[in-house]
Amino acid sequence: MKKILLTGGNGFIGKNILESYLAEKYEITAPRSFELNLADTDSVDEYFKNKSFDVVLHAAAKPGHRNAKDRTNLFYSNMRMFENLVRHKDKFGKFVNFGSGAIYDQSKNITLAKEADICKNMPADEHGFCKYCEQKCIEKLENFVDLNIFGIFGKYEDWEIRFISNAVCKCIFNLPVTLRQNRRFSYIFVEDLFPVLEFFIENDVKYSSYNVTGNEPADLLQLAKTVVEICNPDNDIKVAQDGYGLDYTGDNSRLRAEFCSMAFTPFNTAIEKLYDYYSKNKDLIDIELLKTDK
Repeated sequence: MKKILLTGGNGFIGKNILESYLAEKYEITAPRSFELNLADTDSVDEYFKNKSFDVVLHAAAKPGHRNAKDRTNLFYSNMRMFENLVRHKDKFGKFVNFGSGAIYDQSKNITLAKEADICKNMPADEHGFCKYCEQKCIEKLENFVDLNIFGIFGKYEDWEIRFISNAVCKCIFNLPVTLRQNRRFSYIFVEDLFPVLEFFIENDVKYSSYNVTGNEPADLLQLAKTVVEICNPDNDIKVAQDGYGLDYTGDNSRLRAEFCSMAFTPFNTAIEKLYDYYSKNKDLIDIELLKTDK
């Protein structure tokens, strides 16, 4: 049984990994911050003194989204966590970094971006620039790989701001589903990420960077209609601005060329699963927070 170090185990993706079949297939260690403070070099050095792993899944990050409590020192914090782990690359075999589609620069249209496009634009935002710098480091590191994850959705995500979960929760409480503007987005259901991670854990790959997206971009307005149809057919949808906003879509052909059996849960099925989860956990949702769009 391979030994996996999972950082960010208390986050959205980390929690889902720990409840997935991966936790049965592998010996996953997911230390809390009081056990391993990734931003503290001494803490990381001490942690690795008597430990080694087959794979590191690096999902930890200081968030920079609009609902984050503290967005100061974002670049410094995330790069320091990354570099503190890189310092101990002799203590693990592989390193899988949870990157972002923001690496392609969200201030511009990102339309079916390919990995070869990464250097065409320098991300204008701090989050994207941080992911860009991590990737430039990973290019020079053996057995390191960066996963450019665009939109990912599922239980445990921040339903206040994440579109699909927010829409499902609004339907449950008979609130209109709202969009600032329609956009084309690349999504992946969190459960579909698990076999992708298993592929990278088990196989040597050709490149240092891979887009992790569904096969086809999603239209947010169409997604909203699907959510309403499944969760509350009488619900309203309100779009603040006509037309389309910037695309945020990626091309996954590089990954599909190596991981031929990659499959995706249909949006209908994924949304039904989310609806079932939130319906059973309504006590976790503050309806007052749903009434204000962030």
